[in-house]
Amino acid sequence: MVAKINRGASLYGAVIYNQRKVDEATARIIAGHRMIADLTGNPDNVMQQTLWAFDSYLAANRNTEKPILHISLNPSVDDNLTDGQFAELAREYMQKMGYGDQPYIVYLHEDIDRRHIHIVSTCVKENGEKISDTYEWNRSMKACRELERKFGLKQVEDKRKELLEPYLKKADYQSGDVKKQVSNIVKSVFGTYRYQSFGEYSALLSCFNIEAKQVKGEFGEVPYNGIVYTMTDDTGKPVCTPIKSSLIGKRYGYEGLEKRIGYNAREYKAKKWQPKIRNEIALAMHGCRGNREEFVRLLADKGIDAVFRENDEGRIYGATFIDHKNREVYNGSRLGKEFSANAFERLFNNPDNIPNVDAHMPDIGLQSGFSSDMESAIEQAFGIFAMEQNGPDPQEEALARRLQRKKKKKRRSRGIS
Repeated sequence: MVAKINRGASLYGAVIYNQRKVDEATARIIAGHRMIADLTGNPDNVMQQTLWAFDSYLAANRNTEKPILHISLNPSVDDNLTDGQFAELAREYMQKMGYGDQPYIVYLHEDIDRRHIHIVSTCVKENGEKISDTYEWNRSMKACRELERKFGLKQVEDKRKELLEPYLKKADYQSGDVKKQVSNIVKSVFGTYRYQSFGEYSALLSCFNIEAKQVKGEFGEVPYNGIVYTMTDDTGKPVCTPIKSSLIGKRYGYEGLEKRIGYNAREYKAKKWQPKIRNEIALAMHGCRGNREEFVRLLADKGIDAVFRENDEGRIYGATFIDHKNREVYNGSRLGKEFSANAFERLFNNPDNIPNVDAHMPDIGLQSGFSSDMESAIEQAFGIFAMEQNGPDPQEEALARRLQRKKKKKRRSRGIS
């Protein structure tokens, strides 16, 4: 079981989030403590009465910036709990965390494959005292392990995977609520996968039937940049109108993505993460004997997606690989010229001319033909979104040559041969 504890300033925001799901019949109120109740003993569905239950607590302490607790308890998708067991799970968790005497309301969410509960409460006591959150993360982990044993729940080894698994599947237009599906997928992959260009980010989303496009223009003579997301079918054909990134969240727009790409690039340059899939790709290139479908299948068996981009003539101009096991995305040329778009164009069109790729080559740093310093300079010159064009770019190649000449001149001026 995975527990997520969020703190906020708005009680209304936490309650309305859950109430909307109740109104949409994708969530139900199953329990509460010190709440205004109806005749059956359950918290009243009337939202205003839910808010009133917290009034005296919040009024007693107006100095705490984030007095609202919004907790989610997420058992494994394999766990089957009754409403009563979920209610008891919430009660015991709150007791173990020191919130057992606080008012709280429990919502059972059934909007994804994994049923889970949300608990809205406050960390402020009725006398105005704030409940300590010291070592909260450790205490929460301990409580989860104890409750897993008591309720016979599956023990989660990978928390991130367990939380994201229900969202990390292809979008399906027939399932309805297109905006919600697109939003969930974008939010799930944005910060959990590592990529270093818009091209890599776009290729990643395409694995989940989402298309990301940059939009540029002017409004009142002021230039703007943005991103729109569109759901597609399995062939990549759009099946809905584009959704502005602002409708999903500011973080998932142009500036937010630019920051994320910059962060990932710095981490990569510092060798905090490096490719682990060169050997798998090399072996698949030898094993497929020039058959593209077989190449894709061999990689898929290893948890790797291969995404190729083609021009109108059918020529491959981009190759990107998504390592789902390690949550990393690489343009082929970033792995080395042996894995560039041209290499695959030759491989799939000349089955008898299998490239000489070392299946045991070491996973060293950048092998794209440029030094790390030069790649950094190109990023600064063209912007990080232009970093990955998935094919030869005359301007980029010209700039690279100029930078290389300057670098050599600088070395000679220092007496370095």
